[in-house]
Amino acid sequence: MISIKSKREIELMRATSRLAASTLEYIEQFIKPGVSTEELNQICHDYIVKNGAYPSPLNYHGFPKSVCTSLNEVICHGIPNKKDVLKDGDILNIDVTTYLNKFHGDTNKTFFVGNVSEEAKKLVDVTYQCMMAGIEQVKPGGHIGDIGAVIEEIAHSHGYTVVEDYCGHGIGREFHEDPQVVHVGKRGTGAVMKPGMTFTIEPMINLGVKHCKVLKDGWTVITKDKKLSAQFEHTILVTDDGYEILTLREEEKK
Repeated sequence: MISIKSKREIELMRATSRLAASTLEYIEQFIKPGVSTEELNQICHDYIVKNGAYPSPLNYHGFPKSVCTSLNEVICHGIPNKKDVLKDGDILNIDVTTYLNKFHGDTNKTFFVGNVSEEAKKLVDVTYQCMMAGIEQVKPGGHIGDIGAVIEEIAHSHGYTVVEDYCGHGIGREFHEDPQVVHVGKRGTGAVMKPGMTFTIEPMINLGVKHCKVLKDGWTVITKDKKLSAQFEHTILVTDDGYEILTLREEEKK
C-alpha cells in the first residue's frame, strides 16, 4: 500500500527532511584528506542527536553505524570505519536518514575529497543531473517508470551505466515504504503518482559495468569491475501541481 500523507504528516516530513539536509551541509567542512569515515560518522551522529532526532540507519536490520559512507567504487551501504581514511582525489558519498517526530527524511550527496580527476568530476556531475531530471518527472498522474526512463537515457548518453539492483523507495513513518522507485524503466509504466506521496529518488551511476557485488560484511556494495560509482538522493513530495524537494540544501536554492 502506498501511503498518502496528510497536511500534518507533510509538515512532519518537511521537518525531518530539513534536518537530514542540514546534516549533509554540516558535515561538508570535515571532508578532507586524513579524516576517517568513522570520524565523519560520529560527527553526523552527534549532530543528528543534538537536534532531537535519531539516525535511522543505526541498528536498522543490524546496520552498525549512523550513516552510510561509500568511497570510490562503493556503490552504497558502505560502513564507516577507522581504516577508511580519506585521500586526495577520492569521491565519497554520505547517506543520511533522520528520524524526527516519528518520520524519516533521507538524502545523500557525493563529495569531492581534495583535487579530483576530471573523469570523477564528470561522473559525479552527470549523476546529479540524472537525479534532478528524474525529479522533474514527478507530477500527479505521472508514472514511476517516467523517472527511471529519463535517468537511464541521460546516463547512457554519457557512456555510464545505472545500478539496477538497488532503488529509491517510499518513505514516511517507515524508513522504506512502497513504492519502489527503480532508476531504469519505460515511460508510462509503474505506479501512478498522486498528491501526498513521498519517496526518494537516488540513482547510482557507474563509470563501468552496472553489475555489483556485496562484500563479506553483508552491507557494502561495490562495482564488480571496481570502477567508480556516484550517487545523489532527495526525498520528494508529490504536490497538487508537481513536486517539492523536501531535502533541498541551501547550496541548491541558489
